[in-house]
Amino acid sequence: MHAFDVLSDPVRRRTLELIAQREHTSGEIVNVVEAEFGISQSAVSQHLRLLRDSGFARVRKEGAKRRYSINPAGFEDVETWLRQIRNYWAPKMEALGTEIERGKRMDKKK
Repeated sequence: MHAFDVLSDPVRRRTLELIAQREHTSGEIVNVVEAEFGISQSAVSQHLRLLRDSGFARVRKEGAKRRYSINPAGFEDVETWLRQIRNYWAPKMEALGTEIERGKRMDKKK
């Protein structure tokens, strides 16, 4: 599954927001997501598995609990894509900034 397909789902985005703040147990994630989205524990588990399998989340076992955290490597495809977009827009935005400043200088001369 492509990175943006993974990130397109609001439940998965919310889950990533949670585990970006700090490590969470699967139970903590289920409690928040169930309350906010009204989906079942098994549905949340499927989202967690997809986040793990796609490389966006890490899991570590601590006794009977599973603790989830962000896996920065999962965001590499997203960062690559964003870099391409930035490279396209950066010169255009700089040129726009130059034109705006030129317009301000012209207004002051009037």
